[in-house]
Amino acid sequence: MTTIEFDTDGRPSLDGVPIDPDMVADIQKFETQLGRYLAGELDEDVFKVFRLANGVYGQRQGGHNQMIRIKAPYGAILPHQLDRLADISERYSRGWGHLTTRQNVQFHFVQLEQVPDLLWELAAVGLTTREACSDTVRNVMGCHLAGACPHEVLDIQPWAEATFRHFLRNPVAQRLPRKFKINFSGCVTDCGQAMFNDVGVVAVTRQLDDGTLESGFRVFVAGGLGANPHPALALEEFTTREELLPTLEACVRVFEQAGNRDNKLRARMKWLVDTLGFEELQRRIVTSRKFLLASSSWPGGIPTQVAEAGDAPAGAGTGPVTALGQGVPVTLTGSTAFARWEQANVVRGAANGTVSAMAWSRLGDVTAEQFRGLAALVRDLDCEIRITNRQNFVLRRLAESDLRTVFERLDAIGMAEPGAELSRDVVACPGADTCNLAVTQSRGLASAIGEALEAAGLAEVDGVRTNISGCTNSCGQHHIADIGFFGAERRAKGRSAPGYQLLLGGYVGQEQVHFGQKALRLPAKAVPEAVVRLVAAYRDDRQVGEDFRSHLERTGGAAGAAELLADLAEFPDPETHPEYYVDYDETGPYEAAVGDSECAV
Repeated sequence: MTTIEFDTDGRPSLDGVPIDPDMVADIQKFETQLGRYLAGELDEDVFKVFRLANGVYGQRQGGHNQMIRIKAPYGAILPHQLDRLADISERYSRGWGHLTTRQNVQFHFVQLEQVPDLLWELAAVGLTTREACSDTVRNVMGCHLAGACPHEVLDIQPWAEATFRHFLRNPVAQRLPRKFKINFSGCVTDCGQAMFNDVGVVAVTRQLDDGTLESGFRVFVAGGLGANPHPALALEEFTTREELLPTLEACVRVFEQAGNRDNKLRARMKWLVDTLGFEELQRRIVTSRKFLLASSSWPGGIPTQVAEAGDAPAGAGTGPVTALGQGVPVTLTGSTAFARWEQANVVRGAANGTVSAMAWSRLGDVTAEQFRGLAALVRDLDCEIRITNRQNFVLRRLAESDLRTVFERLDAIGMAEPGAELSRDVVACPGADTCNLAVTQSRGLASAIGEALEAAGLAEVDGVRTNISGCTNSCGQHHIADIGFFGAERRAKGRSAPGYQLLLGGYVGQEQVHFGQKALRLPAKAVPEAVVRLVAAYRDDRQVGEDFRSHLERTGGAAGAAELLADLAEFPDPETHPEYYVDYDETGPYEAAVGDSECAV
């Protein structure tokens, strides 16, 4: 058990590093309850709820294998924290960590008995796992370019920080009917993906009577993915900066009071639109906000974090502005590796003259060497780094003169592929590698798709996003990708086999969300060839400026694509093609082994 020291003023520290007293209390409580559990004094179901509230998630391997989920609000991470993540990957996990689509960092195969020591190491660098899982307000997400985006209306970083701090350990948000997700975007481009969450916040402006513009927010509510996706709906036309946090708390309070506590499958906020009707949901939220002033938790006015940091937008500047968003074309004409990386991965346009550059993480995985390499790069260039919702990193506040160094340093650690917004940037959840609910090896498929695209010369086709989930729950966000897949067990030739449902034409942006249309179901081993055909057809036939969704609609929609791929849909004879009945990264016959869900605990 880790020993905490106290300085002369009574402040807790570890190895001389001060630790937030709230984190100390969290970890000491975890140590106590873990001891009770291991001694047989605490029921399994009670301890499960407790550890999930502390970001500790059981794996399909059973035993004491745990996944640890670490919060990085709006993707913010510091160089000394990256160094600590490298240490943790080597001491407690497999030598690498995983970036999620919700800007968290996960480590797998951590032994339960080692969790307290890992939590102390995180706390010493200001990181927490508290409420990263369970029925709480999860990691507060935000656009990874916030504060450096040429298009933003407001810098949403301090707003996301204030929201994170307001709800962390807040009694209102501890035992909700289900998990609750909040996302921020600084403009309607919606790189923060506000349009499919319980609450999505988009910075907008309105014109006042005197002709001036006021910056504020449009708050969207009751969105969600999963097996039954729902688009988020606008709560009101405009929410002032002073009213934003009270609005968010009112949303959480209404969900806490009205959410379904009897059926977890219908407990998310999106279902309140069905049970209450949207007008009634709006009425309850606005009424709750109106009287929230009487609560001791009232967070009205401009939050301290915003007042101190400021939320002025970065501005477009005077030079060329990089277009952003899903489906935006990227032209690669460079003849050198650096030129192609610079064209694909660099964002320009902030008024202060800075640029941002993507660091590509294959499958969202980051090795200890890469964590340390990024930390050193951030320190040496005195820049910033953020985790993106496509499982990459972005380096921000760079100078043009830094770009060659950035490329060379990223290249040395295997993160300099021109992957941002290109077809090789395949997103996947952890899948059956570790998740109890997954029925297919989504990571293995993502790797196979990447290899197939590289072999076909299609890895740098722009404007195509491919996302994969190992089940219907959409942790890989397959619904909003141009090409999306979710895993499904298939029965073929009297045997079980791994398969996927293909969805096409998903999109999020411009205060809209379109969920992918179902095309057809495919054997897992046929999926890479299907993606190659789809990407090739788009590359060869698209019109100038045409995005994937528009091209799909022009060429027959999902039904037309299904015809293109129809010959891939059948399973071959298992005697001649046994590989179709074995999933990626597996050696034995396929079996859809699904464990108890911890997502709904």
